[in-house]
Amino acid sequence: MRRVLAALSVAACLAVAAPAFATADAMPGEWSAFAGCPVDAPSMLAADGVSVIAACLGGGAPNGTITLGSTTMSVGAVRLQFGALNQSGAYSLVQPSAGGLSGDPITVPGGLLGLMCPSDIPLISQICDAVVGSPLNKVTATLEPAGPATDFDLSAAVGTGRPIMTLPVKIHLQNPFLDNGCYIGSNSDPMTLKVANQTRPAAKFGRFDADGTPNPAGEMNYTDLSGATVADTTFAVPAARGCGLFGLIDSVVNARQGLPSASGENSLTLSSTGFRLGGFANPRAYAPNQGAELATRWHTAAG
Repeated sequence: MRRVLAALSVAACLAVAAPAFATADAMPGEWSAFAGCPVDAPSMLAADGVSVIAACLGGGAPNGTITLGSTTMSVGAVRLQFGALNQSGAYSLVQPSAGGLSGDPITVPGGLLGLMCPSDIPLISQICDAVVGSPLNKVTATLEPAGPATDFDLSAAVGTGRPIMTLPVKIHLQNPFLDNGCYIGSNSDPMTLKVANQTRPAAKFGRFDADGTPNPAGEMNYTDLSGATVADTTFAVPAARGCGLFGLIDSVVNARQGLPSASGENSLTLSSTGFRLGGFANPRAYAPNQGAELATRWHTAAG
């Protein structure tokens, strides 16, 4: 389970970061980082461009590592997509309907054998024996949002040492012997990630036309911050729940993996991270319908 956590917790923080790798072919040109932007959310459409400015936030990271005790693991790519509402310099995030965070499923090293075997409980031992040398041993772990992301701080993303945003996440464990509701963390008891830059990112600014074509005089613009190393040492890891056999598998997994794990016992470090914030170069020019105009440009680019 520590290995599972390793794989997925890292993913969570990765999400705080760079252009959306997995959605790069879903929108043309410079729109590619904002393919999942919830431009049709009521709060986005209501932005007037003066008191409230609507923009898109796209992020992700290709890899990272997490250490839990003596275990260090690599993780796969994750993606971040939100709407961003700027009110007097303070940002609030707008979640897409499916949640703003997604991650690639990760194969858990050791599989089911690593999660709960060996065991002196006869029923668990029978499962352990059944999966030895079998494809049934494979366990995948997928990072999922466990609530809305909050506390986005653009100035923290530019600097170092302060949390960039708060991301509540949970980890879905899947295997034929596990119930479908097997999770580490939940909406009511999530892993709460607060990643902060350890090194300063490289900043890049650009403008583009409404169709996504780069253009120094285009009506759209973006701010891109990438390449920073980020870390979090504050998150706690909840117990696994809903894994099956009336809680028996939960107790075996948690006992073997030392869950729950308190804050201070877990850490993660992510490299090559970043994020991109984009919208109108001059949002006031589109008042009082700036949010609706942003949605129109997005949908036109999407075809």
